[in-house]
Amino acid sequence: IIGMALKTVEVTLSLLYRDVSDPANPHGGSMYVLRKGLKELHPKLEGLGKFLAAVFCVALLLFAVTGGNMFQTWTVADTTREYLGVPTWVSGVIIATLAGIVLIGGIRRIGAVTKILVPFKCGVYVLIGLYVILLNYEKLPDVMRLIFTSAFSSTEGVGAFIGGGGLTAFMFGMKRALFSSEAGLGTAPIAHSAVKTPEPVTEGVVAGLEPFIDTIFVCTVTSLVILTTGVWNRGPTGSWDAEPAFVEIAPGEWQPNTTLLPESDGRWRKDDPVFVVVKNAAGERARLYGTVTEVDEGSQALKWRPMANAGSPVLLEKGIFTDYRGATLVAKSFDTAHEGLGGWLITIAVWVFALSTLITYGYYAETGVIYLGGERYVQHLRWLWCIAAAVACFGFIKSSEELDSISTVGMGFMYAINLPLMLVMGHRAMGAYHDYFRRLKAGQIARPVSSRGA
Repeated sequence: IIGMALKTVEVTLSLLYRDVSDPANPHGGSMYVLRKGLKELHPKLEGLGKFLAAVFCVALLLFAVTGGNMFQTWTVADTTREYLGVPTWVSGVIIATLAGIVLIGGIRRIGAVTKILVPFKCGVYVLIGLYVILLNYEKLPDVMRLIFTSAFSSTEGVGAFIGGGGLTAFMFGMKRALFSSEAGLGTAPIAHSAVKTPEPVTEGVVAGLEPFIDTIFVCTVTSLVILTTGVWNRGPTGSWDAEPAFVEIAPGEWQPNTTLLPESDGRWRKDDPVFVVVKNAAGERARLYGTVTEVDEGSQALKWRPMANAGSPVLLEKGIFTDYRGATLVAKSFDTAHEGLGGWLITIAVWVFALSTLITYGYYAETGVIYLGGERYVQHLRWLWCIAAAVACFGFIKSSEELDSISTVGMGFMYAINLPLMLVMGHRAMGAYHDYFRRLKAGQIARPVSSRGA
């Protein structure tokens, strides 16, 4: 409900203060609300509004490049490699090229492509997700109990799951929900501002439905699929004959003393991410990661990522786990229903999800650049955007956490600016809201829905 309210307010404000100097290509977003809205409140706030608008645009670019670009292509490449054996750099180049072709066409082509991709990705994905949940319906009562108890207390680690506290679950859950719905972030108003409508409030009402559809429905289906299938706390893929010890390769950095793969179910492949579960110096369960570097008839090898720890870690779970990262975890959950279902469904789904997100955030970034420097820099941004998308898949990034830590910084600055802005300017949106429905009730509005031109 809060997310729906936030999105209604921010989109309404963005439509009220958008730049329509070029009627065929309007621009809007929190930066325009800051520049025009604060000046409207008081002329002395004009300088502050311009400064905050510039900071918001810089944070927007940081978040868009990492969270809306590189994270998406990295996820696509990792899932495609896991299921189809395609090198990650190949997937990166392909999706970067596709995104570039769409972005070059401008907002009209972006709108034409996304209005096809978004319903497809949500409809097919949700229907198959509900099917998998129904296959495991007997586990639903226990899963719902687990969700509510884990939200307010610590959860013991088991198998691949290293455990977590209530605060940790809340923080990560909130962060993912905010990223998914974009409520209050200030990004969605940029896209909504491109529509052709004489009534800003109608677009705000439409935007208010998005957090419910996305976060409450789609994300809930995803979580229930993972939990009811049990993939989240899976067992090891293989086990050593003798448990490895840990060696200190540098002061405070530890790794297992073996680079040989244990016996497995035959599914090890080159570049597969793996981990072992250990107890760290704080007495907590933690993961120590590695990568399969070679698998053939005569050689099976691992390369470990050193773990920073005050003392030698202690192996807690016998064996080694395959690391199912991001969408791959969801794909493995679907596979439990029918072998191969997750492979094809999620591989197709992540491509559709990532491509739609990539081009949408590309437009967000373009709007930020236009505000800061004008149209002349847009072409340069498009090239850099596509290069960043491809480079993310060249092997420099080893885990989603590396990108997440950077994108969170940009997200934090955007929320720090946009949420207070809505508190200050919210009355303006609510005034327009009540005025619109007063006129609608009085029969003074002929067409109560927006004419969506983009």
